[in-house]
Amino acid sequence: MSLTLRQVRYFVATAEIGQISQAAIHLNISQSAVTTAIKELEAMLAVQLFVRSAQGMGLTDAGRHFLNRAYVILRSVDDALNSPLPDYRASGTLHLAASYTVIGYFLPHHLQRLGHWHPDVTIELHEQERQAIEQGLLAGRFDMAVVLTANLTHPDIVSETLFNSERRLWLPAHHQLCERTSVSLADVAEEPFILLTVDEAEQSAMRYWEQAGQQPRVRVRTSSVEAVRSMVANGSGVAILSDLVHRPWSLEGKRIETLSLSDAVTPMSVGLAWRRDRVFTPAMQALRDYFRDAFLAPQQLSARR
Repeated sequence: MSLTLRQVRYFVATAEIGQISQAAIHLNISQSAVTTAIKELEAMLAVQLFVRSAQGMGLTDAGRHFLNRAYVILRSVDDALNSPLPDYRASGTLHLAASYTVIGYFLPHHLQRLGHWHPDVTIELHEQERQAIEQGLLAGRFDMAVVLTANLTHPDIVSETLFNSERRLWLPAHHQLCERTSVSLADVAEEPFILLTVDEAEQSAMRYWEQAGQQPRVRVRTSSVEAVRSMVANGSGVAILSDLVHRPWSLEGKRIETLSLSDAVTPMSVGLAWRRDRVFTPAMQALRDYFRDAFLAPQQLSARR
């Protein structure tokens, strides 16, 4: 018996959702199909991937290890099917700035792909905070930047948003709010709150809290996403963070649930930025074309369907 993409997709859905019945609904297939795929995988790997209980499906240590490999498999397949091909061979050096969140959770994968497709382009990467990125773009120290576009303030900097990452409520497994059909910021205000501060996350958060006329009961402020992840998973509080930085498991192997909020919460926007009067070099154009093909072209195609 050989491994199939169907088995991998069914396994990932069950691991992320935690219940075969809900995974089947998400995949629009029967529960028996999911159950069969998981049994086939366990037989093939000769390990138990899940611990089955009345509360749902929990990953074993072997299951958590295989989940990481499954993500790699699915991403590789998506890359093969959706990778834009360059129309020309660009060359030159590109001084690219990026913020902490972008470098940590978004950019490395794309830099690897750019290196394959444009081997003659040398990218010099600079991690900076938003204000330093703006100053660097204006002074010409940086050619372009990959940033959280909603945070930009200077009128002489042009931005192009590639995608919006929804901000959702993060909860420990089996939290009482998980049983609610609708959760508002007023509900969240009653819980101890873990507030992320890096990349101006606190300022962004307070804007939507103020718009809702609510105030979070902040227990901890931290610049570490991993600290937020662990504290939420351990039951120390809840948080509101974007899907870009979400992972279903903490470093300790504890599950983190997410819920959409009924109040309007501004998504985190990721995109490119450059000085308004900047003349594009071939390396800059190659970077922009790559990201536009990877993110904006699929959105436009989907909108036409």
